Amino acid sequence: MLKKAREQAKAEAEGKAAPDPQGKDVADSVLESSRQIWLAGLGAFARAQEGGRKVFEALVQQGQALESRTKQAAGDTANAAREAAQAKAKEMQAKAGGTWDKLEQVFEERVQRSLKRLGVLTRDEVADLNQGVRDLADQMRELMAQQAAAGKGAEKKKARKRAAKRATRGSRARRA
Repeated sequence: MLKKAREQAKAEAEGKAAPDPQGKDVADSVLESSRQIWLAGLGAFARAQEGGRKVFEALVQQGQALESRTKQAAGDTANAAREAAQAKAKEMQAKAGGTWDKLEQVFEERVQRSLKRLGVLTRDEVADLNQGVRDLADQMRELMAQQAAAGKGAEKKKARKRAAKRATRGSRARRA
């Protein structure tokens, strides 16, 4: 229809065709149709723009929801990884502590064996010897105290005997 209207307009311009009242109606209807098509396009554009804004907002909301879920998942994963690392660290620390304890025990045993070969007494053996020396010293003091007491008693007896002898000598001499 547009093609026919153009031909009619061209013919009228050249003067070849007489103005056709029906042709003018056709041209007006074509213009009106094009205007309506143009307006329909603008309306479609406006609706798409409006719908696009709504779609954009919907996408933003979906993105926010996805972001929060992703952050939550990442946080959960990080917490799980942290807990696993801490557990592994404790396990390794326990193993290392056990290893150090074993190493220390082996070292002490070797030093003790070496000292024994050299004839060096252990702490317990020295403590036992000290206690034995204390016990002997106590026993010596008791014996010395007993001897001193016995010595005083014996000396008293000797003194009595001497006095008795003197007395008997004196009485013999008097008799003689």
